Amino acid sequence: MTTVLYPGSFDPIHNGHVEIVETAAKLFDRVVVAAMRNPQKGEPLFTLQERQELIESSLAHLGNVEVTMFSTLVVDLAHEIGANFIVKGLRAVSDFESELQMAQMNRSISGLDTLFIPSASKSSFLASKLIREVARFGGDVATMVPAPVAQRLDERFGGA
Repeated sequence: MTTVLYPGSFDPIHNGHVEIVETAAKLFDRVVVAAMRNPQKGEPLFTLQERQELIESSLAHLGNVEVTMFSTLVVDLAHEIGANFIVKGLRAVSDFESELQMAQMNRSISGLDTLFIPSASKSSFLASKLIREVARFGGDVATMVPAPVAQRLDERFGGA
């Protein structure tokens, strides 16, 4: 059985993330989506618990996907869950540059390889940071995020 770990902040999860998970779920036996608090990304919009609930409800249609939270090194969580690979999504060349560096570091300290899944062009522009900003100012992001996220953003900002 092949297990992959898809780590990220997912604040909030958007349709680009869902696309990557759906692709991974077709390719691998077990996909573990892991939300983390990334201090480099500033103050989060949603708590880890809220993000876990949103991710679970957004991915409920996939039977081989599990959701967890973590605050350790990605490779430590990967080892703990028995992951064969780490999976990361790529939107643009700029993603590749930073993700490659992380993949090389993770391989260096753990021997674990990272597999990159490119996003479709229809979702390659999506970024949680941009979705938060648009929603915060009353913009419509309902077509960019799963329904549970759109509802939560609407409750938070009064117009997702």
